[in-house]
Order: sequence, then structure tokens, then C-alpha cells
Amino acid sequence: MTDRQIPSWSELKPLMRPKPLVWNGTERRLADALTIADLRTVARKRTPRSVFDYTDGAAEAEISLRRARHLFRELEFQPSILHDVSHVDPTTDMIGTPSALPFAFAPTGFTRMMNHEGERAVVRVAQRRGIPYALSTMGTTSIEDVAAAGPEARKWFQLYVWKDRSAGEDLMARAKAAGYEALMLTVDVPVAGARLRDARNGFSIPPALTVKTVVDAATHPAWWMNLLTTEPLTFASLSSWSGTVADLLDKLFDPTMTIADLEWIRASWDGPLIIKGIQTVADARRVTDAGADAVVLSNHGGRQLDRAPVPLRLLPDVAAAVGDRTQVWVDTGIMSGADVVAALALGADATLVGRAYLYGLMAGGERGVDRAVQILEREIRRTMALLGVSTVKELGPQHVRLP
Repeated sequence: MTDRQIPSWSELKPLMRPKPLVWNGTERRLADALTIADLRTVARKRTPRSVFDYTDGAAEAEISLRRARHLFRELEFQPSILHDVSHVDPTTDMIGTPSALPFAFAPTGFTRMMNHEGERAVVRVAQRRGIPYALSTMGTTSIEDVAAAGPEARKWFQLYVWKDRSAGEDLMARAKAAGYEALMLTVDVPVAGARLRDARNGFSIPPALTVKTVVDAATHPAWWMNLLTTEPLTFASLSSWSGTVADLLDKLFDPTMTIADLEWIRASWDGPLIIKGIQTVADARRVTDAGADAVVLSNHGGRQLDRAPVPLRLLPDVAAAVGDRTQVWVDTGIMSGADVVAALALGADATLVGRAYLYGLMAGGERGVDRAVQILEREIRRTMALLGVSTVKELGPQHVRLP
């Protein structure tokens, strides 16, 4: 029979360590978010459905996005033991300059829709964390205002080619004058993909005050208050628009663009050129032959052609074909630091993340974006150490097996 006794206070006191009470709700929610998926859950609760779905959704049946995430989930790591991993360095080179982490913030449109702090919040985090940020042509903060918000950040400008070529030339000139380091040309949007969540939600820019949105406002009062009491939501690169995203893309973007038009780009831009939206080995060779300083294997986060190639699956072949002549980056489906490490091991020089930081932005503004970076960095460092590597250059195909 077990003898029992009543514990004394001196015995109980060391066990009494209550969690510090955090009065600020945003800080409390962010502190409790341990993964990007956790940030996504917070974002979903704090953002109107149409805005959340614009970020979260993809084209048609969303097969491309599901396949990309499924491949990351199903791959198998191959760790090597008994290596000194007391210091892990996740720094990598991106177009000739070190990035403190092996990813950059991808360009995203309409960012102030997600949170009123928008692009300014993102570039400030990029500056603080030592990683690049690509401002979208469809951003909602001007080229100059983003530059002012992050004067020391590595800034790239993402360009869509418009039917009005003079407008593109003006944007490139403004980016160059504002100190943007590189141009990222996105080539997978000759026409808009069929983003059915947006169509079903009646999503427009800016949001129209319909019965549906007024009802939604009652459940997301803070978001609507921020939208209505801060500077009007406008585009960085055009004066105004009052239709759907798909209508806007189809009105502006030039479906006649060909590989020959890269000469036009080079006539206006003499800095590093990144080509985003590569989905075949043949196209990777074509743009590399045309002088791309980096290619981004991407199906636009699954937002354009459904059933498009999964970029991660394509990566080893592209790296073998052009990796000795240009940098090869990858995006789509990256939701953790382990995903980033897997892409590096399979041949990527670096990665881009988009939705991951937007979930943070929706969850808590600038603090939420910073929390997303904290989560990804912690996961990258831990995964590298557990694989037995201390630098990005040590990662290789021996560390990952694809299904």
C-alpha cells in the first residue's frame, strides 16, 4: 500500500509557474501560433471571407495547389548523423548578394486588402530580417512609398507586361530611380486564371458594400474599421479599378508577349532580371539563353492553370539543365521551414514564400509577418541540424527522397 502525504507549500511552489498573462490580444494570438498553419487559422477568423479566400484560394478545382502541398508532405528526409551542427547558418546567395534566410517575400497583389498596414509592413520586416522583398505591379502601396518604408531593404520590383508598353517602361524607370535592386518579370499570366472562390464571393477591388459584405462586416468589425479609416485602397501602378481581379488582369495584361520581348525589357532595365513562372525544362533553357539571372519555378501558387506541373517535382531536372548558368528558385506550396530545406536539397538556390507571410499579415499586421519569419527560420534551422548540415551549401539530393 502506498503511503501518502499532503505536500507542503515549499514542495508545491517550484511547480507553480503560471503562464504570463498577455493582455494584448494580437500578441497573445501570435505567441500561440507555432506554425504557418496556426497563423492561417487566426487569419481566417480575423479577415472577411472574400479577402481570406482571395489569398487562400487557387484556380478552378485547386488541384495544382493541393498537388504541390501533397508532394511536400509526402517527401522523405534522409538525415545524416554525427556531424557538428552546433552552429547552423541558413544564409544563401540570391543574385550575388547574401540573404540572411534562404527565401524572399514573393510579390503579392492587393496586399493592403489583407491588412491596412500592407506592403509597408512587409518591407519593414524584410529590412529587419535581412531578406529580399518583391513589390507587385498590382501592389497597393506605391513604388516610392515602399522604398521610403524600407530604405535599407533589398527591394525587387515585379512586372507584368501591359498592353500599354509605355506604362511598363514608366514603372521600370520609377523602380530604378527608387533604388530597386532587381526586376522580376512574371510570365505565366497571359490571361487570368479562373479563380472560382473570388467569383463565388463576388470579390472586387475595393470591396463593394453589398448586403453580403455588410453582414460580413458585423463579424469582422476591426478589419472594416481599418479599411474605412485609413488611406483609400488604391493601386500602386494605376489610378483606380472597380471590377473583379480577373477582369482587371484581362484588361491590362498583354497576351501577345513572346521571348523576343525580353529585349524590350533589357532596353529599359540594366540590373538583374528574374523570370518567374517557369514550368518546363525547355522554357527554363529558353529564358536562361536570353540572359535571365534567376528563374523561378512556379505555377503562380496554383492560381493560373489548374493541373499545371508541380514546381518541386520539376526542380531537379531544371537544376541539372541550367543550374550552372543561372540561379534556380522555386515557390508554390511552401508552408514550413522544412519545405524550404527540402527545396534547397533538391537543387534550388533559394525559395519564395507568399501565402505564408500573408497569413501572418492577416493575423497581426507587421507583427504577424515577423512571426511568420520567426516560425520559418526556427523550422529551417532545426531541420538543417537534424539532417546533419550546418550550411545551405551542404544540402543535396542525398537528404531528400521524393515519392
